[in-house]
Amino acid sequence: MTSAPVLPALHAPPSWRCIDFISDLHLHESHPRTFEAFKRYLRGTSADAVFILGDLFEAWVGDDMRHQPFEAACTHELLTAGQRLSLHLMVGNRDFLLGAEMARACHATLLSDPIVLHAFGQRHVLTHGDAWCLDDADYQAFRAQSRSEAWQSRFLSQPLEARLATARAMREVSESRKHGMQQEDWADVAPEAAAPVLTAAGASQLIHGHTHRAGTQPFALPQAQRHVLSDWDLDHAPERAEVFRLRAQGHERLSIDAAISPQRSGA
Repeated sequence: MTSAPVLPALHAPPSWRCIDFISDLHLHESHPRTFEAFKRYLRGTSADAVFILGDLFEAWVGDDMRHQPFEAACTHELLTAGQRLSLHLMVGNRDFLLGAEMARACHATLLSDPIVLHAFGQRHVLTHGDAWCLDDADYQAFRAQSRSEAWQSRFLSQPLEARLATARAMREVSESRKHGMQQEDWADVAPEAAAPVLTAAGASQLIHGHTHRAGTQPFALPQAQRHVLSDWDLDHAPERAEVFRLRAQGHERLSIDAAISPQRSGA
């Protein structure tokens, strides 16, 4: 009989009274209002720790990209935040090439996916979520290819400008695929993929992004819940930018203004 996989784990220290989770900001120079909201949030959040669960950037073609003008501004904001609170980064499907160099530049911890967070007496499985959207067969084939060391080595050996051009082309293809699709037509996390991970972790809480279907509902196992994070977009209607906050008293979904209010810190 195969033993259950042992997931990496992170134990929240007692000093963490307030933990924020965000994902799917898709930061890009063409979305200035979203970046300004992110900057305001990082500078003002009353959380002790911030977990960014993937797709912080619309595209990431290697850690040398952090020297590009827009990405350098993002890196500066992340570093400033990482120096005053505990900052954690998980890669997503758009920024899966974000690596250790970028994490060090931001004074952040790079997270495994999935990982178990022990906090406030509960175990929470954290994941971006893309690996468990099993119905998207084309993406899963690309994901398997692009996560290989050989593929990444070949891609990263190209000049930065060539990699940026590839990212632009892939972004255009992605946008054309989504054109005319309703959000409910997008692939969702499969319960059969999540259930064994939750069981192995002894966890009843799942926190993920990727699907852009913000909400909390029973999922995968009896007594288990999943909390789907909001995407952020302040440059297109309908505008959205939500922070998922976890404290000993429970969880809540906050606007940016509420997240930076000191009254929300639990002090």
